[in-house]
Amino acid sequence: MKLNQPSITAEVIELPQDLNRWDLVRKFYEFRRRMFVDRLGWKLGEYEQMEFEQYDSFDTRYAIAHVDGNVVGGGRLRRTDQRNGVYSYMIRDAVLGLLPGLPDNLLYDDAPVDTQLWELTRFATNGQPGVAVALLYEINAYLNSRGATGCLCLGTPAFLRMASKFSWDVDQMGPVCSNEDGRFVVFRCSVTDPSELVPGSVARQAAAR
Repeated sequence: MKLNQPSITAEVIELPQDLNRWDLVRKFYEFRRRMFVDRLGWKLGEYEQMEFEQYDSFDTRYAIAHVDGNVVGGGRLRRTDQRNGVYSYMIRDAVLGLLPGLPDNLLYDDAPVDTQLWELTRFATNGQPGVAVALLYEINAYLNSRGATGCLCLGTPAFLRMASKFSWDVDQMGPVCSNEDGRFVVFRCSVTDPSELVPGSVARQAAAR
């Protein structure tokens, strides 16, 4: 599935069936390192100029925006019932105390586990106009095609506002929390028919864990 805007292509990559697109996933890992480690100063695991961790496995989906093969934004998608050893998905594992770098009070209630609910993390763009909207359109279309009803996001309050302007039905699921990397909040976006989305104005860049 692809969505094209002037010079921007956004697509969701599934491994291992899209293994021929691995070069784009690797570039996304490199993009994440530049955005989160170099620019924001987050203390994350890195290897050979790439940032990746336990949630980057073969059952993870990647929404990637690129211009002529150069990554300009992206995000990571995992279904909330997936498992990778002792880990499940970032928000739930943080609440369970498995991720010491993140607050454990991210949610008002228990972390959901649902085949129709996904998690979006590591969302970032280079600030180029149109990238965030292209990604959000593609993510919504992909999740809609998979029968998903909602998507959990862990990001900055600015990311929550951006999702609201995109015409998603947004529900804040926990308090705004802080750590040495900044302020974060968990919110749920309802997946909708792509034809009903009205992007509105997405004026500022926001980063998601």
